[in-house]
Amino acid sequence: MTTELERIKILEAKVSQVLEYIQKLTAENDKLKQAAKELRSEKKECEDQLKKFVKMDEEIKRYEGEREVLRGKIEALIKQIDQLGL
Repeated sequence: MTTELERIKILEAKVSQVLEYIQKLTAENDKLKQAAKELRSEKKECEDQLKKFVKMDEEIKRYEGEREVLRGKIEALIKQIDQLGL
């Protein structure tokens, strides 16, 4: 009978170890889920910033084009004034 009690104690110990391991894995899983959630949030922020940067880049290119048009018009006006001899 002692042998059976010892075997039950060994089984109980092993079950306790399994439960501890499951608790450890559950805690680790929760941490990983939180980290994944934070990474998804950071990814969304990065994507939003990228959209803003693309829009700003497009605006800069448009302004540069407008500046070149204005430069051409100003140079044309300066030539006309020079032709008047003023």
